[in-house]
Amino acid sequence: MSFQAYLDNIETKTGLTPRQLVDLAHERGFDETSKATPIIEWLAADHGLGRGHAMALVHVITKGPQISTKHVGTDGVHRDETDTLWLDGKDSNPNRT
Repeated sequence: MSFQAYLDNIETKTGLTPRQLVDLAHERGFDETSKATPIIEWLAADHGLGRGHAMALVHVITKGPQISTKHVGTDGVHRDETDTLWLDGKDSNPNRT
């Protein structure tokens, strides 16, 4: 599954865009200095997310939307279209195919 697909699935599960969840995380005091465990626990308790989906959001909360170019443009199952994740809703993603 691509990194973007994780974020799209999070939106489907929670009804919130990744950006909305990042904003909520920042309101709770989570930022680039936060450890993963408290963020994962919050996402599980308040939004019902499992570890894999939560870790995708941990990356965005702590590191922003930039990802490694390792799988960008490849044809594997982990491929992403771009090295910048779309946070504003899967239906408005200009890179969605």
